[in-house]
Amino acid sequence: MEAGSGAARSGADRQLQLLSPCDPGRSSAIQMSGSRSEVGGRLGTTARAGMERWRDRLALVTGASGGIGAAVARALVQQGLKVVGCARTVGNIEELAAECKSAGYPGTLIPHRCDLSSEEDILSMFSAVRSQHSGVDICINNAGLARPDTLLSGSTSGWKDMFSVNVLALSICTREAYRSMKERKVDDGHIININSMSGHQVSPHSVIHFYSATKYAVTALTEGLRQELREAQTHIRATCISPEVVETQFAFKLHDKDPEKAAATYECIKCLKPEDVAEAVIYVLSTPPHVQIGDIQMRPTEQVI
Repeated sequence: MEAGSGAARSGADRQLQLLSPCDPGRSSAIQMSGSRSEVGGRLGTTARAGMERWRDRLALVTGASGGIGAAVARALVQQGLKVVGCARTVGNIEELAAECKSAGYPGTLIPHRCDLSSEEDILSMFSAVRSQHSGVDICINNAGLARPDTLLSGSTSGWKDMFSVNVLALSICTREAYRSMKERKVDDGHIININSMSGHQVSPHSVIHFYSATKYAVTALTEGLRQELREAQTHIRATCISPEVVETQFAFKLHDKDPEKAAATYECIKCLKPEDVAEAVIYVLSTPPHVQIGDIQMRPTEQVI
């Protein structure tokens, strides 16, 4: 349920909103909100101005089996790109690829199984992309996860899981994507990190404090990457997109033992949808080569903080 935009909210609702883990969490197992045919529907099939130069080029999207990753993958296929969508399980990606083909989209979605917590898997994926598709022109680091491990009582394993995917996998994919571009003399590539507003502010909700720390790392890594790309005298661009409350399965995974609490995350306000983030990705890619968008911060209009 979504409350009307003009409805007065109770104090309990506002407290829930303040303490909610509302966040665009991403993982390779996230399911999309709504039917697959709805995701990315607003983007249509007409090429956006500025996207023509990306037609037939290759984008890698991590965590593409659902949620934001699936919406982004679909939007890129609609714009005529070849998209390698990776996740630990690829059944959903295979279904989405078939639907994109049936819909007559000009691009192609190529499913690839990859466990992003394994550097060996990541390197193997980039090797396969190199041998089968030349290399990566766009890298969209979308995959991420959260564990309900607080700073005072959280498990070390939970912290490691978050750091491994949210920080290390993102960094490894970035490094390998840059190497792929450099060896092919691609000077106009783009690396986009799907970040979070949790990478810009620390929520009072203790279960996402470590997660927030990993997202602050993404903020720093993106700016550091921008600076290093300038030092390397390339025109490859770096961007992060930082949404707040996106209606995915994030809350249900974070609060897997309390589905009512998870559901309440998305009931207190009208949340962002995965395709809203996908549209931001298309906007970033469609800007002229001399324009670099450092960060897009996105909140639902109804959100208080």
